[in-house]
Parts: sequence; C-alpha cells; structure tokens
Amino acid sequence: MIAEPTYESLNTLALWHDMATITLDEMQRVKLMNRIDTKYVLHVEEVMQLIGHLATYGYRVQVLGAVRAARYDTLYYDTPQRHMYLVHHNRQLTRQKVRTRTYLESDVTYLEVKNKSNGGRTRKRRMELPRGLFHNFGDDAAAAAFYADKGWCALNELSPALSTRFTRITLVNPALTERLTIDLGLCYEDVRSGRGAAIAEMAIVELKQDGLCPSTAKSIMQHMRIAPLKVSKYCLGTALTVEGIKRNRFQEKLRYIAKRLGGLEIVTTAK
Repeated sequence: MIAEPTYESLNTLALWHDMATITLDEMQRVKLMNRIDTKYVLHVEEVMQLIGHLATYGYRVQVLGAVRAARYDTLYYDTPQRHMYLVHHNRQLTRQKVRTRTYLESDVTYLEVKNKSNGGRTRKRRMELPRGLFHNFGDDAAAAAFYADKGWCALNELSPALSTRFTRITLVNPALTERLTIDLGLCYEDVRSGRGAAIAEMAIVELKQDGLCPSTAKSIMQHMRIAPLKVSKYCLGTALTVEGIKRNRFQEKLRYIAKRLGGLEIVTTAK
C-alpha cells in the first residue's frame, strides 16, 4: 500500500481547530442512510478555504475523543469479472457496492451494502462485524444472512477487490440536516494484483442530504466555482490500479480532475 500523503497545511489551520464540535453520539441524529449525495473534487488547498467558509456559518466538526480527522480502512468486494465496477462504468443507474469498513479511531468494523436508485438516491444498510472478518465476512453466518437478504450477486462469487484508505473530516450544519465529508490522502490497492495508486493533492468532498432542505455548503461550492462531479472512490481506484480493465468513461473524469487540480500526479506501486 502506498504511504498516505500528509497535509501539514490542515494542521496549521487554526480555524479548523477552533470550530465547534459534535460528538459521534450526537451525529446519530444525522445518519442520512437514505439520501442524495453530491460529490466534488478539490485541491487540498481549496479544502482549507472551504472549511474556513463553513466555520463562519456555524458548521461543526465531528470529534472522537480529541480526534477531528478520522482514518478509514475500506475493502470493496466484487466478482472475478468486476461486475459492480462494470455496471457503474456502463452508466447503469441502479447499482450496488459491497464493502467492509473499519473506523480505525473507534476500532469498529461494518459490513455495508450500498444501493443507488435510478432516481439518484443512495441507501446504505450495514451491520457491525468483528474486525477479524474484514477480509472474509462471508465466513460469519449472521453476515452471510445479512448479505443474502440484501445483495444482488451470489455470495460465493464475491471476493476482496480493492483496498481504499483515507482520512476523513466530517462537518455538519447547525440544523443537522446535512453532512459534509472531506476525504484526504486517498490511497488505493488492487488486492488481487498488489498494484497501488494515489492522486497527489486530491480531496473528495461529499455532501449528504435528504434533498428537501437548502444547502449552505452547496452555495459555497458554487461561489468557489467548484462544480459537482459524479465520482466513485471504488471505480476511480479500480480504473487506476487494474491493468487492462475497461476505463473509457473514467478517463474523461481523470482529465477533468487533472484540470481541477492544475495537473495530475498519479503515484503507482507494484507488488
């Protein structure tokens, strides 16, 4: 796995450290498990500006103890032919992703089944797992039953496909009607080949809302001239790390990302 980039400018942003906070327990009121997601790609320096703007509007940062930027370890599962990736690549609106995810600061692991409807809504369902099942959730009877009830592919067709690691800052608006996640230091590894990749200086920001309320964060993005971009971390990581896979559609997105970042520096490693 590629070493995760560090963003020292974030640590020197006093406003971020001075922001009001919200605890994980309080965040349970903003789960938004059935929601509309809007994603953006930012340069890390634009993240500093965004956080500064949001702080002035009373957004709070999620904390776990004293930690304001939490580390995530995610493992996506797919079929040998990467069916879930190809469904997304081929522009099918109704699709599904399956993953295990560990929140490293709290040492909690979940199995998550994430569906996207043809109306653009995202529904995520999950169950807690022992950490030891991160790479093989199907070995557990309860997890297998959970997936059998919700998954579209046969369980015996799934295996670990892509490992993704990043650091996430989570912000919530004063009315508790939207959540903004900022993912930094994204690193990918194709589990099947060991090939890794990362895009330097890139952050993925995701606005999660029920779709019925006006969004200050969305207005700020418009003011910063940052347009939404439909991008999947799983698909982007797969396109970067899996040799020979169909990636025409995502090449267009990579060109857009390069334009947004003022250049595209892709760091790759091979096992």
